[in-house]
Amino acid sequence: MTQVVVGENEAIESALRRFKRQVAKEGIYADMKRQRHFETPLEKRKRKEIARRRKRRYSR
Repeated sequence: MTQVVVGENEAIESALRRFKRQVAKEGIYADMKRQRHFETPLEKRKRKEIARRRKRRYSR
Protein backbone atom coordinates (compact mmCIF):
# COMPACT_ATOMS: atom_id res chain seq x y z
CA MET A 1 0.00 0.00 0.00
CA THR A 2 1.47 3.31 -1.06
CA GLN A 3 1.22 6.13 1.44
CA VAL A 4 2.38 9.73 1.37
CA VAL A 5 2.41 11.77 4.54
CA VAL A 6 1.77 15.41 3.80
CA GLY A 7 3.94 17.77 5.81
CA GLU A 8 2.49 20.67 7.76
CA ASN A 9 3.66 23.37 5.32
CA GLU A 10 3.84 21.15 2.23
CA ALA A 11 1.78 21.94 -0.85
CA ILE A 12 -0.68 19.33 -2.04
CA GLU A 13 0.91 19.42 -5.51
CA SER A 14 4.30 18.28 -4.22
CA ALA A 15 2.70 15.48 -2.17
CA LEU A 16 0.77 14.38 -5.25
CA ARG A 17 4.00 14.31 -7.28
CA ARG A 18 5.65 12.16 -4.61
CA PHE A 19 2.64 9.83 -4.61
CA LYS A 20 2.70 9.46 -8.40
CA ARG A 21 6.45 8.76 -8.30
CA GLN A 22 5.99 6.02 -5.69
CA VAL A 23 3.12 4.42 -7.62
CA ALA A 24 5.19 4.40 -10.83
CA LYS A 25 8.23 2.98 -9.01
CA GLU A 26 6.20 0.12 -7.52
CA GLY A 27 4.67 -0.74 -10.90
CA ILE A 28 1.07 -0.40 -9.76
CA TYR A 29 -0.13 1.18 -13.02
CA ALA A 30 1.48 -1.52 -15.16
CA ASP A 31 -0.03 -4.24 -12.97
CA MET A 32 -3.44 -2.59 -13.11
CA LYS A 33 -3.31 -2.33 -16.91
CA ARG A 34 -2.19 -5.94 -17.25
CA GLN A 35 -5.01 -7.25 -15.04
CA ARG A 36 -7.71 -5.16 -16.68
CA HIS A 37 -8.33 -7.81 -19.36
CA PHE A 38 -7.86 -11.56 -19.39
CA GLU A 39 -4.52 -12.60 -20.83
CA THR A 40 -4.23 -15.99 -22.54
CA PRO A 41 -1.22 -18.18 -21.72
CA LEU A 42 0.17 -17.51 -25.22
CA GLU A 43 -0.03 -13.73 -24.70
CA LYS A 44 1.62 -14.10 -21.29
CA ARG A 45 4.52 -16.10 -22.78
CA LYS A 46 4.99 -13.53 -25.55
CA ARG A 47 4.99 -10.63 -23.06
CA LYS A 48 7.53 -12.36 -20.83
CA GLU A 49 9.77 -13.26 -23.78
CA ILE A 50 9.76 -9.65 -24.98
CA ALA A 51 10.63 -8.48 -21.45
CA ARG A 52 13.50 -10.99 -21.30
CA ARG A 53 14.85 -9.77 -24.64
CA ARG A 54 14.59 -6.16 -23.55
CA LYS A 55 16.33 -6.90 -20.25
CA ARG A 56 19.09 -8.87 -21.98
CA ARG A 57 19.67 -6.07 -24.50
CA TYR A 58 20.11 -3.38 -21.85
CA SER A 59 22.15 -5.46 -19.41
CA ARG A 60 25.11 -5.85 -21.76
